[in-house]
Amino acid sequence: MTRLNRQYRGKAAPTDVLSFPMREGPFASLSPHLLGDVVISAETADRQARAAGRPLRDELAALLIHGILHLLGYDHQTPSEARRMKRLERQYGFPFIEAEGR
Repeated sequence: MTRLNRQYRGKAAPTDVLSFPMREGPFASLSPHLLGDVVISAETADRQARAAGRPLRDELAALLIHGILHLLGYDHQTPSEARRMKRLERQYGFPFIEAEGR
């Protein structure tokens, strides 16, 4: 994951999730129905789940929702963007997680 983060984002550090939109770059003309790819570090997700005291499946679901939001064009570069993204993560992710997991 560190290699991917360095190669595609220029950051020489591990991360929990990366999103690769298909609507940008050389793949933009392939299909309007393809959003892109989401890559999740299972190792980092497991560590974060343990630290938060929640099941790994909940952490994986939260990271997947986060990645999909990036594919849809959302970001968290500014405080206002971060608040909006957190709100959307709760709106779309956590009802599913709570219904499935508990």
